[in-house]
Amino acid sequence: MLFPNSEPPFGGHAGLASAYGKIIRETENPRSIEYRVFDRVTTALEDANLPGTPARERIAAAHDNHELWVTLTCDAASENNALPETLRATIISLGLWVVRETPRVMQQGGSLGDLIAVNRAIMRGLHPASQGND
Repeated sequence: MLFPNSEPPFGGHAGLASAYGKIIRETENPRSIEYRVFDRVTTALEDANLPGTPARERIAAAHDNHELWVTLTCDAASENNALPETLRATIISLGLWVVRETPRVMQQGGSLGDLIAVNRAIMRGLHPASQGND
């Protein structure tokens, strides 16, 4: 679980997101929730990476991805995080890279492909089918 100490980012209206998040956490596997968050953010990045996509859509997708990774990085850095230290270090390292890479790509107008690839790799690790009998 990537968010053992914090709620997954849902964005939007805090009260509604909090209530929705509570219901989901009580009824769904946490890794499935995390997978869905990554799927939503990554799909937006893929859509934003298509030729001719308006700048505001690229910026919004990149911003959401950036926020996701800031949340992951902060959570992995928490003393109370129960993940193995090597996994926490990997998440922090990837998060710091995403935080540096996002503005570079946005300023230079480059491809979001590398950000998408990192997210897809995380998603493969979170995919519900790979969890056995959780």
